[in-house]
Amino acid sequence: MRNPRLLITAIALLLLGLVGNHFLQRPSKPQFAPSLSGTPAPAATSAAPAPHAALPGFLPAEARQTIALIQRGGPFPHRQDGSVFGNREQRLPQRERGYYREYTVETPGAGNRGARRIITGGKPPDAWYYTSDHYESFRSFNVPAQGAVP
Repeated sequence: MRNPRLLITAIALLLLGLVGNHFLQRPSKPQFAPSLSGTPAPAATSAAPAPHAALPGFLPAEARQTIALIQRGGPFPHRQDGSVFGNREQRLPQRERGYYREYTVETPGAGNRGARRIITGGKPPDAWYYTSDHYESFRSFNVPAQGAVP
């Protein structure tokens, strides 16, 4: 080793570049449902889903946005949203593969998708389930028909 300081400096710069590059390339949070974020909705979506006044109290506020996106058919913030939920844990009623679909319910402050999901059954959905603990338990709920008057 001719110059250990040079080697240490090179390693430090390499590590700093890798770590810094990871944080610099973090994608910004997508903006999906403008009508749910307080800004007026475009005229084309003004007849969007009903204000979910009849939703149960156990659903977090973020679930309302997820339900609205499901009823509109997206776009969804995560690539996994809308994918087949396999019910491998068999905690939901047995149905043919493809019947259940999963959607992320955002968790404020989480650096990943978090553990909260809405699982729907059927297309259009005729069964709705919520899990706050990543499929350990589910609570069934009903959603008013899209466009229904509260």
